[in-house]
Amino acid sequence: MAITPHSQVGRQPAELFKIAGHHGPVLDFDFNPFHEQILASCSDDTTVKVWGVPENGLTENITEPLVDLKGHQRKVTLLRFHPTANNVLASCSGDFTIKMWDIEAGGELGSPYEGYNNLIQDIVWNYDGSLLASSSKDKQMRIFDPRTGKCSGSVEAHEGSKTSKLCFLGRLGLVASCGFTKRSVRQIKTWDPRKLEAPIKTLDMDQSAGVLMPFYDSDCNIMYVGGKGDGNVKYFEMLPGGDIFPLSTYSSNVAQKGLCMVPKRALDVMHTEHCRILKLHSKAIEPLSFRVPRKSDAFQEDLYPLSLAGVAAHQSAPEWMEGPDKDPILASVDPSKSGSSGGAGPKKVMVAPKTNSQLQKELKAAEARIAELEKLLKENNISF
Repeated sequence: MAITPHSQVGRQPAELFKIAGHHGPVLDFDFNPFHEQILASCSDDTTVKVWGVPENGLTENITEPLVDLKGHQRKVTLLRFHPTANNVLASCSGDFTIKMWDIEAGGELGSPYEGYNNLIQDIVWNYDGSLLASSSKDKQMRIFDPRTGKCSGSVEAHEGSKTSKLCFLGRLGLVASCGFTKRSVRQIKTWDPRKLEAPIKTLDMDQSAGVLMPFYDSDCNIMYVGGKGDGNVKYFEMLPGGDIFPLSTYSSNVAQKGLCMVPKRALDVMHTEHCRILKLHSKAIEPLSFRVPRKSDAFQEDLYPLSLAGVAAHQSAPEWMEGPDKDPILASVDPSKSGSSGGAGPKKVMVAPKTNSQLQKELKAAEARIAELEKLLKENNISF
């Protein structure tokens, strides 16, 4: 399969508004996969905050979160929403803990694994959310059950002391790690989480200081890898046996500070856009569009199997804590099927819960109205 990347630089907005409720630098954020107006952020101020973003975008600065989650003792560095359960969020912190949150209830579900004595560098969910994988400064990759905290295995994933990042390979049931050798050669390894004694495949890439950031498209088994400080994004086909097959490279002389992958439901599928990665650099956020070069304007069913379209969650947070594991709900991204049982459906909008200040204001207004009505009844000698 040939995929051609196209670079597009978006227009600058006329006016910028901010989500600005943290009291320290924001270190990570993640959108709820089932409610695109719900955003979680974490900060150096030790808190996790959940925000409601208006459907048509920000029209003013937002400083008060919908939910304020407190429990970590040091800076919170990473956030990951659960792939199948609604409103379940995992966070990790400089206090060497991982915590699970129910953001709808505004409370903690527990700290699943507390065996760390070094900084946690990455956490990732597997395909159905039954496992979490983590990497840490002690070079260990750990696989554990997020509900019971039972660690099923750990291994030194890479010899180098620099940051390593992880990526579960969807329905393949494997996990990929990106790290360094002792000589700072960047490498990718694939692992079977049930047998961590040795990697299935090791691919040495190049010698560079930039941390590799992997992003996986589970629909077509393609992993995109970009290095922090690099200008390039390489992509590979991940084969069922764990082998890694290089496809191509997007090259640029503009260094990236960060990357993220856009959800499949937001792609321009009628023009065979297969992936879009947002590239953050010093002057802008640049969309990189990866397309399969075909001339037809028809929907290409062979390129777009049923996808993780974020149409619905299988279960609530309490149901997930008690119930069996379930695969994500898949849907077609064919625009002609939108809104039908076979399509991705209409855009979901979650009604954001009201903030404490809004509730207090409404309560005062209600109390004033009650007092006014009681006075009117008394003046007219009406009783019940």
